[in-house]
Amino acid sequence: MADSDALPVAVQPGEKRSCPEDEGEDTPSKKPKVEKDGENGASPRQDEEELDEEASDGEEDGETFADMMKHGLTEVDVGILKYVSDHEGFSGVLKERYSDFVVHEINKQGKIVHLDDLSIPAEAEEAPEPEHETNECEVLTEEQKKQLGELQHFKNKEENVSIEIVDDTKEKRTLIHKAIKTQFPGLETKTEENEGRKFIVAYHAAGKKALAEVKTTTAPRKHFWPKKRGSFCHFVLYKENKDTMDAMNVLSKFLRLRPNMFSYMGTKDKRAITVQEIAVLKITAERLAHLNKCLRNLKVGNFSYKNHPLKLGELQGNHFTVVIRNISGSDEQVHQALTSLKQTGFINYYGMQRFGTTAVPTQHVGRAILKNDWTEVVDLILKPRPGAEKEFLVRCREEWAKTQDPEAALKKLPNKRCVEGQLLRGLSMYGKKNIVTAFGLIPRNNRLMYVHSYQSVVWNTMVSRRIEAFGLKAVEGDLVLRGTTAHVLSAEEAESHSIHDIVMPLPGFDVIYPAHRIGEGYRELLTADGLDIDNMRHKVKDYSLAGAYRRIIIRPSDVSWEVIQYDDPRISLVHSDFEKLENKPAPVFNKEGKYRALRMEFSLPPSTYATMAIREVLKLDTSIKKQTQLNTTWFN
Repeated sequence: MADSDALPVAVQPGEKRSCPEDEGEDTPSKKPKVEKDGENGASPRQDEEELDEEASDGEEDGETFADMMKHGLTEVDVGILKYVSDHEGFSGVLKERYSDFVVHEINKQGKIVHLDDLSIPAEAEEAPEPEHETNECEVLTEEQKKQLGELQHFKNKEENVSIEIVDDTKEKRTLIHKAIKTQFPGLETKTEENEGRKFIVAYHAAGKKALAEVKTTTAPRKHFWPKKRGSFCHFVLYKENKDTMDAMNVLSKFLRLRPNMFSYMGTKDKRAITVQEIAVLKITAERLAHLNKCLRNLKVGNFSYKNHPLKLGELQGNHFTVVIRNISGSDEQVHQALTSLKQTGFINYYGMQRFGTTAVPTQHVGRAILKNDWTEVVDLILKPRPGAEKEFLVRCREEWAKTQDPEAALKKLPNKRCVEGQLLRGLSMYGKKNIVTAFGLIPRNNRLMYVHSYQSVVWNTMVSRRIEAFGLKAVEGDLVLRGTTAHVLSAEEAESHSIHDIVMPLPGFDVIYPAHRIGEGYRELLTADGLDIDNMRHKVKDYSLAGAYRRIIIRPSDVSWEVIQYDDPRISLVHSDFEKLENKPAPVFNKEGKYRALRMEFSLPPSTYATMAIREVLKLDTSIKKQTQLNTTWFN
C-alpha cells in the first residue's frame, strides 16, 4: 500500500503495532568492533522478494491482507520483549501520512543535513565552455521545447520529436544535440536523413521503460573538467516516499550514468521524507540542477565540489521528526513517556524489518547457512509458504516443489533479479550438487543479510534475558568497551558504571561473552540451534563472522516534543525543507482543534532503530502482523 494512501492505524494502549520501516545496516563480518557501520534512517530490503517498488505498492483489501499476514512474525518471535520505562502506554495513529516521518542525516561534521539552497556554486560558473555554449537555449524554439518536455514526461504519443535542420552544418547539429540533452535529461538524440532532408530525432533510449531499464553500460561522455575543481560533486538529496536505491536508479537513468558513480553514507527508507548527502563523480552541479525540472518526489541542491566520495558508515547518525496523530494520552502521560526516553533511553533492539515479512524468517535461512546445511537453505528460500506473496512467486514455488527443476521454476518469474530468481539461475547453471556456488549468484549483501539476521535475533533474545535478570544497572560480569576491546567488569568496577556503558556481543569467532549466566545462555542458545559457539568460522569465508559489540541501551540526543491540535487531518504537520524552499507557509495549529497529535524529535547514532524508540514511548508492538490486525479493526 502506498504511504500516501495508507489507512490510519489505531494503536491501542498496551497493544503493539508497526512503525514505518526505518533503519538498520549489516553487521560487520570480519573484525569484532563496536557496531557503528549501520544506518538508522532506512533498512536494506530484508525480504527475499527484491521486487520492483512500483509493483509492490498496489492497495490490498484490508481483510485479505490481514488474513495473509497472520503467518508473519511478532516481536516475541525475534526476542523483543522488554521495556525500560514504567509509564503507561497510550494510543495514537502512527504514519497516517508518509510526511509524518521525516529523517535528516547527520553528517561527518555532526551537522544536520538540510536542502536549503538550489543555486549553482561559483566553481561551476568559472569553468571555461566552448564558444557556442551561450547559444544553447537559442537553438530550440518554444514549440520544440514544449514538445520535448512532453516527450520527457511520456505525454507524447508519437514517442519521439523530430527537428528538421534547415541550414545544415555540423556545428548547428552538435549545438541542437547538446541543447536537448542538457535541457531535457533522460532524452537521447540521433541524426536521420529522409528524402534529402536532415532531422535530429529525440527519444527515450528504451521507450516507456526508459527510467527503469535504460542501459548504463556505455562509457560516460568526456566533458571538460577543470583541474582545480574537486572531482566529486557533493549534493543534498531530498526525497519523498522513495527509497535510496530507487532514487539512485532514477538519477543514473536521467544522467546516463552507472549507479555505482554515486556514493552516500547510508540508505534511507522509502516510507518517509528524507534528506541526505550524495556524491557523484565528475558531473557538474548545473547538470544536476537541471533534474529539478523533471524529477518527481526528488529534489537536489546544496552543491559543492570536493576531492573525495562518501563512504557507508561515515555519518554520525540521523535526526528524526515523527508525528503520532489522534493520541489518547494525557499531557502528563506524554510528558512521562518522553522524559523517560530523554533521560533513560530505550533498549537497542534490532527492529522487525531486520527479519523479513513472510512466513520464512530470514534468520532461519541464516541459521541453515551457518550450519552449512545448504539443502535446507534452498528449501527455505524456494519452498511454498503461507502468507503475503506475489502470485508469480506462488507459481514459482509450486513449480519448484512439483518438479525440482530450476529452469522450469525460473520461467514463472517475470523478474529474475529477485533472490529466488538469482538462486534458481545459479542452480540451473551449476546444478543442485553445487549449491554453494549457485547461492553465490545472489549479491553478497543479500547473502550476508541472512546470517546477520540470525546474529540479530540471538542478540535481541540475550539482551531481553539480561534486562530480565539484572535490570537497568551494571553488574559483575557485564562487558564494557575500552577502545574497541571488550572488558569484563569486576564487582567493584560495576559500581562506577551505568547501564549506558554496557555492551553485549553478536555471536562470532572473535568476541568474548559476559562472565555471568547470560554468557552461558549464549552457548545454550547456539547449541540448541546446532551451532558450536567455540567454532564460528565457516568453510565459506564470507560467512565466517567475527562478531561485534552493541550497546544495550541507547539514549537519544536532541529530544523535544509538543502536543499539537489541528482541524484538518489532510494537512502535513511538519514544515519540510522543500516547502520552505517554495516559501509555502508552515502548518497552522488551532489550540481548540478537534484532533490532537504528538510531534517528537530526536537524534540517534548509526545502527539504531527509530522504531524501537517509538515503541518505548507508546508501548507498542512494531510487527506488521500486529499492525495489520489493528489496520483491519480500524477499517471495519
